[in-house]
Formats: sequence, C-alpha cells, structure tokens
Amino acid sequence: MSNDLAALLGTQETAVLEFKREAKDRNAIRKAICALANDLPRLGGGDLLIGVDKHGQPVMGLDTSDEALLTFTSIRDEGRILDRPSMVVTREPYQGEQVIRIRVNASHTPPVRFDNVVYVRPGPSTRTASSTDERVLSERRRAYDTPFDVRPIVGGTLDEVDLDLFRSEYLRQAVDISVLEENHRPTAQQLASLRLADADGSPTVLGLILIGLDPTSRIPGAYLQFVRYEGNDVGGAIQDEHELRINVIDVAERLESVLKGHLRTRLVEVSGFREESRPNYPIEALREVCMNALMHRNYESSNAPVRVAWFDDRVEVTNPGGPFGQVRADNFDRVNDYRNPSLAAAMKSLGYVNQFGRGIGRIRASLARNGNPPPQFVVDDSSWTVIVRSAS
Repeated sequence: MSNDLAALLGTQETAVLEFKREAKDRNAIRKAICALANDLPRLGGGDLLIGVDKHGQPVMGLDTSDEALLTFTSIRDEGRILDRPSMVVTREPYQGEQVIRIRVNASHTPPVRFDNVVYVRPGPSTRTASSTDERVLSERRRAYDTPFDVRPIVGGTLDEVDLDLFRSEYLRQAVDISVLEENHRPTAQQLASLRLADADGSPTVLGLILIGLDPTSRIPGAYLQFVRYEGNDVGGAIQDEHELRINVIDVAERLESVLKGHLRTRLVEVSGFREESRPNYPIEALREVCMNALMHRNYESSNAPVRVAWFDDRVEVTNPGGPFGQVRADNFDRVNDYRNPSLAAAMKSLGYVNQFGRGIGRIRASLARNGNPPPQFVVDDSSWTVIVRSAS
C-alpha cells in the first residue's frame, strides 16, 4: 500500500526512525522524542513508531484508540521535555497493522532536554549527548537567533536552488564577481559567502527566496498572487489571475509583463495643442510597491501570499506582516527597519528596491507625475496594504 508506513519510512531503525514494541516504558519514549527533536544529523526530525519490534515487524493487538493517542500527545505539554517539542501523533498502517506514529520535528532551539538531560540519535540508537554533541546543538541554536531570512533550511540541499540562475543573473547583477573568484572559490563557498547557503551546504531562507527552484516547497507563503477583477470589488468576474510560485528574480521578470498587460493609456494635454499618451498607472510605481511587499513581508509565520488585486479604479497590494522593529503605523514614511535585512540588501543590489527608505517617496512622486492620486496605506498588526488609484 502506498500509504503504509513501512513503504514510506522503511523497516529498519535509523537516525530518524525508532521502533518501540509497546508503550510501557514512557521514559524511553520521552528520551526518543527528545533525541529526534535535537536532530543531531540535521535531517529535519524523525519518527517514533509504537507497535513495531526491533526487527521491524508490527505487533498485533496494540491499543491505538483515541485515548491512547491522547496519552502520547500530552507528553508535549507535561513540562519534562524542554523546550517543548513540535510533534504530531497519529494512528497509521504499518505492514497491514495499525501502529502509533509520533512525528517529531527538528527543534529550532536545541539542545532539547528531558529531565535536564540532552539525548541525541546519531544512528539507530538513542543515547545521552556528549559534550561535543551539546556544543554542536548550542551552536545551531545560536544560528537560529539570526534573522529568519539567513537561517538554514533544515534538511535542505543545494539541489533546491537554481545554480544556473545564480551564475547567470545573481552574480552578474548583484555581486563583484572578482571578489568571489579569488582563490577559485567553488560554487558552494560562493553561496555561503553571500548567505544563500550555510557552511554545510544547506540553502538558507534567503537562498530559496532569491534563487530557489520552488521556494514554496519549504516556505509555503513565498509566492505572489495576482487577480484582475471586473468592476470595483471582489464580487466582480475574474478576468485574469496568476500565482507566481517562483523565486524573486523570476518574479521580477514575470510580474512586470503581467502588470504591463493590464495597463491602459490615455491622452493628456500637456501644453497648448500638444497631447501626451500616459498609462493609467506608472509601471515604476506598481513595480516598487510589489517588490517592497516581497521584501518586507513576514515569511516566518504566515503562509499567506503577497496579493495584488487589480480593479477598474485601483490596484491593492497586500502583504502579510505589519510594522516591524522601530516602524509603526504613524511613522512608516519616516522611519526604516527591516524584517528581512539580508533579503533587503540583496534586492537593492539587484536593483529591485531602494533600501534606504526612499521607496514611499519614489512611489508618491511617480504617481504625482503621472496624474494619479497619492497612494493610501492601510496598516495593522498583521498586514500592510498599499492602494494605488487610477489616473482620471
């Protein structure tokens, strides 16, 4: 069966898979959960299967009732494993028998301790961590104290980034190549020096957002949604829509063609008998609004996309994530701060945004030159919307 855990996870214990024949020794289960949460091999956590013997054979007659599942779920909140592990308890088939699966996600705050002892699983057995193990885990925790955009993707590999795009576009546009080519640095070191990957070869959040093949595979909200509505509200018929589930470099290219495809021109008298053709929106203002939304959005805790809603009379661009750091709803046009500082620096180097707080001023100036009303800003604790109204 395709959904059988034996086919999905295997039938032998590994660093990310542990078997327990029964559930009598709850402390052994707690130690296993602690070890999987510490994720010493950096494979993204692991699974504990209860109802499978050490030879990988299912045990008949295991209690897999809802009450049994709840007893394991309660382990998370009893306070003996700290920091609290992220885990999911389910009842699933294993070689035709029902077993209990405890899926444990890798902790972002290691080392995790059970009764103040650190446990790890470097291979097919759980043991007490050595001082070296604890040092490695502590260093990993410090890495997660950095801004979210430069944290490594747990279990990620360089197969998830577009290396051709990195060489042909990112290096060409944003970097002094001569610096990176000193001493003939290999690609992995180039990526690490630019914070697109870590020293172990895992792409960072920044790497996936900028040059990832499919950023949403790891960062669900890392995409842009465009919808063109007929009329002036969302009740109108949808005339066009796009979901750009691609990296920022490719979004910049695709989005410009989408936006230009919906612009309409009008004749404006500029002096005497001379008229000039102007669009209903200046493309540079729309581009700046959209790219700033991608730069400032909350990638860490929101799965919502950046949304571009185009109506007959206006364009609304909304991104998840309200004011950050020093920025407030009453000072955003005067004060700067960056939720994603490395992404902001990279996008500035690529020429997509202005990092030094002039973006809002540039948008206002561009709209005024084109005859559009000033932009409107709707800011709350969890989102940010810019409304650009059509020129009359």
